[in-house]
Amino acid sequence: MAEIKAILRYFRMSPRKVRMVAKMIKGLPVKRAEKELLFRNKKAAKALLKLLKSAVNNAVNKGLAEDELVVKNVLVNKGPVYKRYYPKAQGRVGLINRQTSHIEIILENKK
Repeated sequence: MAEIKAILRYFRMSPRKVRMVAKMIKGLPVKRAEKELLFRNKKAAKALLKLLKSAVNNAVNKGLAEDELVVKNVLVNKGPVYKRYYPKAQGRVGLINRQTSHIEIILENKK
């Protein structure tokens, strides 16, 4: 069985929020996963849909049929944290941590 990967790095959203959407498509056929992501009202769904289409194109380029593909796994890992500051009272500073995610979709052939 062939495994096909597509990776998105430095996505500007926390891994926790991305995992909420990613859990829904794990184990689904590609066509069903695309429909789920298309109608999901989350920012992460749009990025996952784009990444899924990229993984499908990778599989088609390797000679696999699109109808036989299943989402085997979706890995969402923590990326680097961007640190931003904002002014507070009496000369102090407040810290904002902007989290990023690394997302990896793994597809496999049913047969």
